[in-house]
Amino acid sequence: MFSTSLPSSVFFAFFASFAISVLILATIKFHGKYSMDSLHGIQKIHFKPTPRIGGVSLVGGVCAAWFVAKPERSEILGVLIIAGLPAFAFGLAEDLTKRVSIFSRLLATMVSGVIGWKLTGYSITSVDVTFFDALLGITFFSVFFTAFCVSGLSNAVNIIDGFNGLASGFVLIALIGLSIVADLVGDINLSFACLAIAGAVLGFFLFNWPFGKIFLGDGGSYFGGFCVAWASVLLIERNTVVTTFVPLLICIHPVVEVLFSIYRRRIRKLSPGHPDRLHLHSLVMRRVVRSTLNRYVSTELQKNSLLENSITGLLMICLSIPPLLSSLLVINVPGFAAFLCLSFAMFYLTLYARIVRFRWCSPITFLLPKRQVLFQIR
Repeated sequence: MFSTSLPSSVFFAFFASFAISVLILATIKFHGKYSMDSLHGIQKIHFKPTPRIGGVSLVGGVCAAWFVAKPERSEILGVLIIAGLPAFAFGLAEDLTKRVSIFSRLLATMVSGVIGWKLTGYSITSVDVTFFDALLGITFFSVFFTAFCVSGLSNAVNIIDGFNGLASGFVLIALIGLSIVADLVGDINLSFACLAIAGAVLGFFLFNWPFGKIFLGDGGSYFGGFCVAWASVLLIERNTVVTTFVPLLICIHPVVEVLFSIYRRRIRKLSPGHPDRLHLHSLVMRRVVRSTLNRYVSTELQKNSLLENSITGLLMICLSIPPLLSSLLVINVPGFAAFLCLSFAMFYLTLYARIVRFRWCSPITFLLPKRQVLFQIR
C-alpha cells in the first residue's frame, strides 16, 4: 500500500503513547483527585471513576515521533505539536478543573488553526465551489475559514467522544485514510506523519477499548481532532489534485453529528453546547445494542454496561470505514466526492430517523413536520 516500509517514528509514537498510558494508570493515587472523570452527568454511562487525561498519552506519542522522524516529517509533526498546544491545554484544563467554558475551548481550537497558518503559510484557499473560492482568495477570509473548520472538527471529535474507542477510533481511521490519500498522490512525508500520529492514537486506544481503563478527555479529543483537521488542510493545500471534499468525506460522521446536534438543540430551544443523550451513538446503544443483548444473550450479560459500551463504540467506529473507502475513488473528482458527502449525510439522517420512529422514512420529511416533538426521546 505504501511506497516504502513504515518508519521508526510510527513505532516510537506507539510505544511512547502506550508507556505513558501505563504510567497514568500506575500513578492514579497521585493525580486521581484531579484527573478522574465524574460519574454524574447526563452523558455518563461508566460506573467506575476513570482517568480522563489520555490526551497526555497522545501528545507524548506525537512528541516521540517528532524526536526521531526525518527532518521533512519532523517539521510537519512539530507544527502540529506547537499549533495544537492551545487546543490541548484548554481541553486538559477542563479535564482537571471542570471549569473551562465551552466558548474558551472553542476559541482555543480556533487559535490553534491560526497558529498553524502562521507557522506554515497554509490555509484553505479552495473548496471547489466557484463563488466561495473567490472569497477564499482573500487572506483574512481564508485564515478565518480555516480556523473555523479546524475548530469545528476538533469540537466534533469531542462531541462523539461518548463510548469506549469511539473518538480515538475515528481519529485513528481518519489519519490512516488521510495517509493513504497522501501516499497515492505522492506526498510521502505527510503520509508518514499521519501514520506516526495514528501510532500514538493506537497506543492509547488499546487502553480505551474495550475495557475503558482510560479516557481521551477533552484535551485528547481536541488535540486528536486538530491533528486530523490540520492534516486535512495540508493534504489539500500541498496537493491541489486532491479535492476538498475528500477530507470532508473521511470526516463526514463527526461533521454531520455536530451540525445535526446544533439543529436538534435549536429545535428544542437549548444552547448548542447543552449536553443530551440524543446523539446517534447514544440512541444506537439504547435502542439497538441494548435491545439486541436483551433478546439474544443471558440475563447476566444484559446487565453488563461495559459490553454495551464497547459494542456501541465498535459499531460507530465502523460507520467511518465506508466513507474512507469511497474517498479513495474520488480523490480528484469534486462532483462525485460532493455527491458522496451528501449521500452519507442523508444516510446518517435516515438511520437516525429509523431509530427514532422505529420505521424507515425520508430524512427530509423527518426534519420538517412537527419538528418540536421529534426529539422528545427517553
